[in-house]
Amino acid sequence: MVNLRSHTTRLGVLDIGSNTIHMLIVDAAPGARPDPEASTKSTVRLMKYLKDDGSIKKSGIEAILEAVSQCMRLAEEYEITQLLVMATSALREAPNGNKVIHKIEELIGQGVTVLSGTDEARLTFLAARRWYGWDAGRLLVLDIGGSLEVAMGSDEEPTVALSAPAGAGRVTTEFLPSGMATPDELEDVRKNVRKILEPMVKVFPQSKHPNHAVGTSKTFRSLARLCGAVMRAPGREDSWIMTREQLEDWIPRLAAIAPEQRVALPGITPERTMQIVGGGVVADEIMKALNIQEVEICPWALREGAILRWLDQFGRTRLGF
Repeated sequence: MVNLRSHTTRLGVLDIGSNTIHMLIVDAAPGARPDPEASTKSTVRLMKYLKDDGSIKKSGIEAILEAVSQCMRLAEEYEITQLLVMATSALREAPNGNKVIHKIEELIGQGVTVLSGTDEARLTFLAARRWYGWDAGRLLVLDIGGSLEVAMGSDEEPTVALSAPAGAGRVTTEFLPSGMATPDELEDVRKNVRKILEPMVKVFPQSKHPNHAVGTSKTFRSLARLCGAVMRAPGREDSWIMTREQLEDWIPRLAAIAPEQRVALPGITPERTMQIVGGGVVADEIMKALNIQEVEICPWALREGAILRWLDQFGRTRLGF
């Protein structure tokens, strides 16, 4: 019998996102669970560094490079043998994103993979599928990061993988600049979000309802904790279920609380205080549009999906399988 754990690669995954820059280090082996060995992250909040034309300011580029340097110091400490680097919506959409990517590549000494929205949706779906397994049936995955990703399918590759420019930070910057809103203002935000989601919703196959709907990303986890979603899904570890009713009850109350005071609420970390209302509106509107009454919170997302994809495509070959 082959011991797959004896064929491990010390793998670093550098995720350059819109809100945080995160390094996850795992001892990756084919067929083994990719549990983290170490991690570090920096909250950058790129949306606050954008110029009117969407390009990233010099101070924002410096913040990105400093955060990447911090991640690489951890990679050196843990002596990784393989590095995966991926950038998501913020760099993908910035007019000077290529310039920033070139600077990152010079710093780390290798290329950066810039993921499309569809790429993000597919990798996140893979992570959720592996987490829940085949008995989840037709799986719907919702992910709110720098953009909104939606994927659905019955296999490991989703049959539907869509992306919309409806990230929590973007919605906050464009429609909730103070982070707060009156009920009338909140309704205006909802109308704007529905308009952004409309192209996605139009092409989504309404005739096929998922057997299981899950939310990934820190935004969904924060909202679930805030809503008091403590019910455990049968047989799942650390699993919360959040209903749309709970979410809709909290959004107007949350919008009336000053961002700096929200950190006292359960699940609202300092880096989420400003954009949690925007994230909540996006979550509620996409659930409503797809007729989803509740979501289970999945602990795996994009980074785990990237690890699993690497193991599927390259890990077994590199390790002699």
